[in-house]
Amino acid sequence: MKKFSLLFTALFTAGLLHAQDSLTIRKIYDEALLNGKAYENLHYLCKDIGPRLSGSANAQKAVEWSKKLMEGYGFDKVYLQEVMVPHWVRGAKETAFIIDGNTRIPVPIAALGMSVATPVQGITANVVEVRSLKELETLGETVIKGKIVFFNRPFDPRFIEAGEAYGNAGDQRFAGPAAAAKYGAVGVIVRSLTESIDDYPHTGATLADKDTKSIPAAAISTKAANKLSNMLRLRKLPLVKFYFKQSCQTLPDVLSYNVIGEITGTENPNKFISVGGHLDSWDLAEGAHDDGTGVMQAAEVLRLLKATGYKPKNSVRAVFFMNEENGHRGGTKYAELAAQNKEKHIAAIETDEGGFTPRGFSFDGVSADFLKNINNKYKALLEPYEVDRLVQGGSGTDIEPMKAKLPGVVLIGYRPDSQRYFDVHHSPNDVFENVNKRELQLGAAGMAALIYLIDQHGL
Repeated sequence: MKKFSLLFTALFTAGLLHAQDSLTIRKIYDEALLNGKAYENLHYLCKDIGPRLSGSANAQKAVEWSKKLMEGYGFDKVYLQEVMVPHWVRGAKETAFIIDGNTRIPVPIAALGMSVATPVQGITANVVEVRSLKELETLGETVIKGKIVFFNRPFDPRFIEAGEAYGNAGDQRFAGPAAAAKYGAVGVIVRSLTESIDDYPHTGATLADKDTKSIPAAAISTKAANKLSNMLRLRKLPLVKFYFKQSCQTLPDVLSYNVIGEITGTENPNKFISVGGHLDSWDLAEGAHDDGTGVMQAAEVLRLLKATGYKPKNSVRAVFFMNEENGHRGGTKYAELAAQNKEKHIAAIETDEGGFTPRGFSFDGVSADFLKNINNKYKALLEPYEVDRLVQGGSGTDIEPMKAKLPGVVLIGYRPDSQRYFDVHHSPNDVFENVNKRELQLGAAGMAALIYLIDQHGL
């Protein structure tokens, strides 16, 4: 009889807790969908500030405005965290032509971030098309020297998650220019990292090799990449050349800041759950999905908790990281200082995959048993809001350094629908008009709900 009584009490208590959790999550969603602020804040960030490349005047404007925004919401602490960042500038608009005999065909390109400039007169050379770094190595210096290398590996459409297609094709942009320079190439053109066939080049960072002199590198639109590839296939090599000119340069590092807002925990003020994205963006557009939506969602998470009257047991932080795009220094600095201050971090969520329809969360480096437990505890509560896909997977570039610096922290990636993200990612199309208000607010509510559950019941 006693055992039955204890079992009944446990089940009854669990039922009450589940009911309370359901009511709180419903309140969070109601607040987000009726009174949400992320969309109007994103409008200001995109339209009144605009592109926010690290080291730029606009990046500093974004820092100052973000701090005032979170102070206006009455968070318990709002402060700036110093970090030195690269200052790369694009310069004059790039020019490029496919040269077919006496015919010049203009094509859209965009210098890759951290690339160097061409000579003032530009570069003209024959083109060697490759699909991989392995193919480049096979051809070697005999074929490559004095040429422009054209990396033309498209997205593999068989990947269901678009991010996996991006990762599969990305090495040609990250590492391709440095690899081509070792074999004597004079320049590099990289197919834009998107499955869309259009005339919008997608920029993004490329990595230098300290032992090899850097060569100019640019992204070419997918439409122009197809044109160039077809011409190389149909004509003899000497007839088709490529010309491009770009004026980018890297200036001395600049002092910038991570922007941090915090609601202090009522029971464990020195234990932290964080949510964040990156405040910087590329310079071709407004950085709406990458990652204006992420930082505005992060601030909204704290606003939702505060507006619904929830007082967290643990401290909850919104972190706007600086310099994710071309250096990752903001995330590195945050982890270093958290370790120096001996902070205990329970979990960190990164939102840097766009403001599209929420699908769930990925948990970085966890065991199968851990994941099973998380699903048993939280899936039923998140399922009514269609944010219940709780899976193993990556977290994010800015929170990745926490793994080594802060033992025990669970790193979590917010996972919206991925199918449209790389249509706009790093391109001139990453503008406010391509963000859906309802999708943005649903994502903020989903992250607030998960943080509430972690705060109440742990991981």
